[in-house]
Amino acid sequence: MGNEGHVAHISGPRRPRALSPLREHLRDTFWFAPSAGLVGAALLWWGASALDLQLIALLQQEKAYAVIRELASVAEDTRTIVTTISSAMMTFIGVVFSISLVAVQMASGQLTPRVVRIFVRSRISKLTLAVFLATFLFSLLVLTSYESETDVRQVTSVPVVQSLITMLLVGLSLILFIAYVSATLRLMQVGPVVDRITRETLRMLARQGTGGEGAEDGAALAPETGRVPHGGRAGVVLDVHVARLVRVARRQGAVLRLLPRIGDFVLPGTPVLAVHGGTAPPRWALRRPVSVGVERTFHQDLGLGLRQLSDIALRALSPAVNDPTTAVQCLDRIVQILAAVAPRPLGAVQHRDRRGAVRLVQNVPGWTDLVDLGLTEIRAAAVHSPQVTRRMLAGIDDLLLLAPEPRREPLVRHRTLLLQAMERAVPAAPDRRFASSPDRQGIG
Repeated sequence: MGNEGHVAHISGPRRPRALSPLREHLRDTFWFAPSAGLVGAALLWWGASALDLQLIALLQQEKAYAVIRELASVAEDTRTIVTTISSAMMTFIGVVFSISLVAVQMASGQLTPRVVRIFVRSRISKLTLAVFLATFLFSLLVLTSYESETDVRQVTSVPVVQSLITMLLVGLSLILFIAYVSATLRLMQVGPVVDRITRETLRMLARQGTGGEGAEDGAALAPETGRVPHGGRAGVVLDVHVARLVRVARRQGAVLRLLPRIGDFVLPGTPVLAVHGGTAPPRWALRRPVSVGVERTFHQDLGLGLRQLSDIALRALSPAVNDPTTAVQCLDRIVQILAAVAPRPLGAVQHRDRRGAVRLVQNVPGWTDLVDLGLTEIRAAAVHSPQVTRRMLAGIDDLLLLAPEPRREPLVRHRTLLLQAMERAVPAAPDRRFASSPDRQGIG
């Protein structure tokens, strides 16, 4: 379908980044950033404690006992504040995130359950939790630095620097709390959610790496010499470790071809890689070359954004919700994504080694696939909503102006099917004429 037979090359000298899959997988977890925050808090306390020890030792060498006595008085005054912080921070964390989870649950019920992934990947959510936990741990560690010794000649540490850092962490926590609440509330609004989905899709499209179509060196592959089965659990193909596969294929003098698309569901034992030319790599060299998980991600999945926008629009058009304005907002973004894809080559993306030789071929959805994904289900559900039909017709007309001539056929097909469906569903001619009039605002 579409342009599946053509080949797209990674433009320029850019090669796959080795840590790219790991970075994306960590972004899809909620434990890494808070854990890193706790480790950072422990290291920060160790450094601040060492500074306090050196400061007191230096003052004792200079016999500046009056200064030490003054610092001890200040530290004793801040001890009550640090104690209050350490006892109240965990309660504050529990209340804040309980309220936030309720808000996310409401958003997932109104839009789509996949909106929870936006919360999980949100940098402000992870940063806020990391700073809250770091403040709590740091304040506990600071309390261990207070001494009962009152003689300024015998005291070894006065937590002055530690107390100051605690105050700074509390101030940072308050600032992040405001930003976090604002970001969480935006998750309950349709506009910011669909905008976030669109931006992630466009960023993924920019990373996809495409160039000229139909290049000679990628037009044909050597005969297939073997296949590599999937040895893990059943699940959705999340992404492939491009750098590792390119490196393995180069050592074997072969070209690897990914058989399933990103987002396909695979079973144990089913082939995931075809080997062309050279020799088949050993199994140990291909451990987990294809990441399989429970839910699709944006890392290499070109169709996920359209899938999510279509899901939100379908829920909005259901009789139980009946919210055509939300469907129109989703159509706005679907048209935006398709307009960005329209001039780009699709089909098989070739990944090359440092010498420029093709080592990995990865199929991506064609133009027809993407148009069908973005429009088919909404078109079927929108025949009784003139606001949505008018917006869809206007979007298709805009895409017909932007798309190259070979890519206009699926757009014309959807436009024709929509008009035919309205003829069957809307018997009154005036209503039918109104519903079939393109309008970028639906009903402006």
